[in-house]
This record gives sequence, C-alpha cells and structure tokens, in this order.
Amino acid sequence: MERSAGSSRSRRRHYRPLLGSAVAVVAAAALTVTGLVSTAQAADVNNAKNAGFEAGLADWTCTGGTGAAVSTPVRSGTSALKATPAGHDNAKCSQSVKVQPNSTYTLSSWVQGGYAYLGASGTGTTDVSTWTPGSSTWTKLSTSFKTGANTTSVTVYTHGWYGQAAYFADDIEVTGPDGGGGEGPGPVVPATPAGLTAGATTTSSVALSWTAVSGATGYTVYRDGVKATTSTGTSATVTGLSADTAYQFSVSATNAAGESVKSAAISARTAKNGTGPVTSVPKHAVTGYWQNFNNGATVQKLSDVPADYDIIAVSFADATATQGAVTFNLDTAGLNGYTEAQFRADVKAKQAAGKNVIISIGGELGTVRVDNDASATAFANSVYALMQDWGFNGVDIDLENGLNATYMTKALRQLSAKAGPGLVLTMAPQTIDMQSTSGEYFKTALNVKDILTVVNMQYYNSGSMLGCDGKVYSQGSVDFLTALACIQLEGGLDPSQVGIGVPASTRGAGSGYVSPSVVNAALDCLAKGVNCGSFKPSKTYPSLRGAMTWSTNWDATAGFAWSKAVGPHVRSLP
Repeated sequence: MERSAGSSRSRRRHYRPLLGSAVAVVAAAALTVTGLVSTAQAADVNNAKNAGFEAGLADWTCTGGTGAAVSTPVRSGTSALKATPAGHDNAKCSQSVKVQPNSTYTLSSWVQGGYAYLGASGTGTTDVSTWTPGSSTWTKLSTSFKTGANTTSVTVYTHGWYGQAAYFADDIEVTGPDGGGGEGPGPVVPATPAGLTAGATTTSSVALSWTAVSGATGYTVYRDGVKATTSTGTSATVTGLSADTAYQFSVSATNAAGESVKSAAISARTAKNGTGPVTSVPKHAVTGYWQNFNNGATVQKLSDVPADYDIIAVSFADATATQGAVTFNLDTAGLNGYTEAQFRADVKAKQAAGKNVIISIGGELGTVRVDNDASATAFANSVYALMQDWGFNGVDIDLENGLNATYMTKALRQLSAKAGPGLVLTMAPQTIDMQSTSGEYFKTALNVKDILTVVNMQYYNSGSMLGCDGKVYSQGSVDFLTALACIQLEGGLDPSQVGIGVPASTRGAGSGYVSPSVVNAALDCLAKGVNCGSFKPSKTYPSLRGAMTWSTNWDATAGFAWSKAVGPHVRSLP
C-alpha cells in the first residue's frame, strides 16, 4: 500500500581515614563525638527521588504524556522509564533535585533503546549533558557539574530524539552532598485495576485485558477466586479451561509494597466444541486500510471509519532492530493529537460493534524481513505482543518487498498457536505475487489455508496481467478483476478467502482506480455469473469473501463514495 500521494540505587558513604597508629591512639582520648564527626567527609548520597521509577512516574514530569513506568526491560528493581518521542516532542522527562551550593555532583543513568540524552540545567555554573545514539543493552551515561554559590536545586532530565525509537532509563543518580531531598519513599500498594474485559475465547481459553494501574509492576488474574496466572502487562490469557463453560474472572495489581484489592469479577464463557476456526468476520466482508500517518488524505480516528467496513487494517507496524520483530507507534502528532488512550478505546468500541481491527505489516516502504527461524519466532512473538497490548484481532501481511514462504509460514503457524482460532489473518499481495502457485506469496497463502481469513490482492499499480484463461487483461476493467481473481479461485484458495482490492479514489494509487460500479459488477460476475465483461468464469463462487480498499482515509476524502456503494453490495451477495 502506498504511503506517499550491584544496584546503584543504594546510598553510598565514604569516610576519610583517621591518622596513623601512634598519633591516633593519643588523640583518641581527647576527641569528643563532635570532633569525630568534624573530621569525617560529608556523606555522598543520591539526591534524585524515585531514581529507579519503582513508584511509577512519581517526582518525574514527562512532556506530552510520552513517558511511562514499565516492568521490562529493567536494569535493577522492578521498573524503568520508557519514553517515546512523537512528532515534535522528544519525550523529555525531568525532575527538580535539591542540592547544596558550591558543590560537585556526578550525574549518571543507565539507558537502552533509541537515542538517549542525560543532562542538568539551572546549575548556576555550566549546564551539562551527554548522550548516546542508542543501544540494545543497558549503557551508562555519566557527566558531572558544579553548583553555583546560590544554587539549591537543579533540573535533571532525560530525553530522546525526534523520529527515533523509544528509549529506556533506569537507576538515575545525582551523587554528591546531601541537598535534603534523597530518593524519596518506596512504592505504595497499587490501586485496584479497572476495565477488566473478556476478549477472544477458544474451547479452552479466555483472553482478558484491563486498564493499567500507576505504580503496579505486575498483575494477578483469578479464576473463580483462585489464582490462575500472572502478567507484567495489561492482558493475559487463562488456559486449561473446559469447553462451553462459564467462569468468573478478577484481577489485582501488585508491586513491592503488596497486592491491591481484587477487581469486580466478570463472567466469560469458553467456546463450544466445533470444527474450523472461530472468527467473527462475516461471510461477506469489506476490508479497509486505516492510515497511521498523514499523506494528504483525510486524517481519521478509528471512530471515524464507517460501519461499512468489517475489517480495519491499521497501517502499519514498524520494523525494529531485531530482524523479523515489529512494533507499533501511534502517530499522535500526524493524526492531530489522537492519543493512545483514544485509539485503544476506539479499538474496543469497533470490536463491540462486531468489527475486527488488525495490524498490517509492510506497505510500500515496509522493511520487515522473515527469512530464518530466529526472525520467524521474533515476528510471531512481536505480533502477538501487539495483539495483547493494543487489542488487535489479528494481522495483515502486506510485504511488498519480498517474502519467504518457508519462514513466513513458520511465523504465522507460531502466531496462530499463540493467538488461537480467533486469529484474523489477511494478506494483500500485489498482482504479480499471485500469478502462479509457485510464487512465494501464493505458496504462503496455500500453506496457511486452514487459518487464513482472506487474500485481498491489490488490483492496481500493475499494468496489464495474465488472467486464468491465458489472455492478457488491462487494469481498470471488470475483466481484469475477474480473470485475475480466477487464478486464486482455481489455484487452491477457498472462495471465502478471496477478495478484490482496489483504490478508494483516483488519488489512492498511481493507477488502476475503477469506479465502485465496476467493483460491484466484478463481485456479481464471480459470485452470481452476471454483469461480466468479455471474460466469464466457468462457474460461480457464491461464498466469495468480498472487497478491500486503500484506504478508509482516501474513501473519506472522496466523501465515502466507495464504501457507500460497495459496502451494501457486498452484504447483498448470496
């Protein structure tokens, strides 16, 4: 799809050695307690409060809500800071630290992830900073400063860099003479989690999610009052259940100070025994890609996507430094301030309305590569983590720069084993990718046919292509859509796994736009044998899944002309 048109937290004390043997013995009798103290060097302490983020973000201020206390990765203790730059915000987190005048302090922090800066301002002398361009392991940043004659507090800070990945920070120290602040109190027992909700179910499991609690480092899930599992995030799947059985679930929050009161219990029933995947996708469905960026199309929230769309593919996940692994970063700045909290709530609202929200991998500029066992596992683990974190129903494979069928099949099998039969799995290959069953994309689709929801081939930006009858057809016609769909229908995919992918407007792709009436005619030709062009399939495919468009945003730009015409037509198919 096109984007363009030991722990360092303990206090340390150092003392000056007393005078040598003979003099010390003579002097000892004359020294008072006060005299002893006067000869000792003042204790060096860590003047930063909540230096290890064990109490969440207490005593810290992060710009634009970019910071959060996380339980992994951590260097020591149970928490660390994660701060994510977004748009024009470099994710700066700062604290006012009490210090003594005319004193020297060492400022240090352990960092990991993307670009990370550490500094101090308001020193009364020369402000200082240091930085690293990023690291996959914990790296120590360190600098020092001297306070001015009247300085009693300084601001220490960390921040990342624009457009770079999130950074992590832990064990921040402002070591020197005690300014009267210190590390502050330890954590308190967290509040009770709210928003406990049951999600996808199988015959033996129930997926649960809840709202994060400030200061919590973990959560305990109870089934019928008995501890069932634990989680360091805001979701968990309880397994080992019986089919078609109702259970009561509750959750508590924990940290070093103890465990909260359990949440109010909710009821959830496991699925009945049956055959085939459990999916909420309707027999005939419309898929739309939602843009997590602004490329000139109408900027949307998920809540702005019309009800005509049954599957909403969030575009796109981002590659990480680990081959095969992906992450998702909401473009809050590019989406006019759309917050993560709003996005998460909109995902749940769409699902409550019977829709599926999935994460799309790839796109025109995608660089995700899965071509060995390690990257296949990294892909499966990271996509499943996104599903757990953001509530996505599944994944869309839109890798336009190469795909390895052997290892992508392994990745999707691993993901399916984790997600269960409720996984929604879609693909969006280019026309060239589905010309032959020997192609890597086509082989992948056939390899995972038993867990595949739909292949929505992109019938655009391709020029002329061969149809299943061996004739050449030009894009932009009913024949192009039907004769190329025929290759998939006769090549081994079930008709319910075939969809027609087209641009929503003339601006949505470089070429290949067709009016909604042409899309509807192609659907009729394939499903009912009517409204065909010069090519007419040898049989009909009444269970044809439906249609897809790039994108809901371009559809909105064109006044939703595409979804208003195609959506009702798809639902009217036999």
